[in-house]
Amino acid sequence: MNHRSAAFAVAYALLRASADHADHWGQSDFDAQCKGATDDAPVDYKHEDGTTVTVGTDGGRRACLHHVLQYTATQGLVLVAGTRVLGIRLHPAAVAAALAVSGLTHYAADRRVPAGFLQRLAKATGKERFYKLSDFGMNGAYCLDQSWHHSWETLAAAVASIKAGAR
Repeated sequence: MNHRSAAFAVAYALLRASADHADHWGQSDFDAQCKGATDDAPVDYKHEDGTTVTVGTDGGRRACLHHVLQYTATQGLVLVAGTRVLGIRLHPAAVAAALAVSGLTHYAADRRVPAGFLQRLAKATGKERFYKLSDFGMNGAYCLDQSWHHSWETLAAAVASIKAGAR
């Protein structure tokens, strides 16, 4: 196997594992609850101390951006540290481009406003009923969200492995 093939496999594994961690363990409850808030569909968020805040469009955008920055930083740290440990040299520009692909596409999916991007994409591809499914122990919006992220992380891993070599 050549260095680029190995770098792709390692980059994908590191991006996927770190994304799963960042999306579920690393994401704050506030960001998870409020990242889809809009002025037309505000979110009333109750803090642990009992205070409640109403979050609209600006706050929703900030919550989503905060989550995506945390998510992308986690991926970057794990990708760089993991490849160093394994003796794989990734080109810094390729890593930056890979993280941009992952972060920007993550924001597009996670800014789940009513009739947002992911729901419109589901409708355009005949998957809107699945998107809206929330029965039988399933949540279609979540499944499509995760599939979206996995797909883009695959592209990000390919981008990260451009000009890869051994240390």
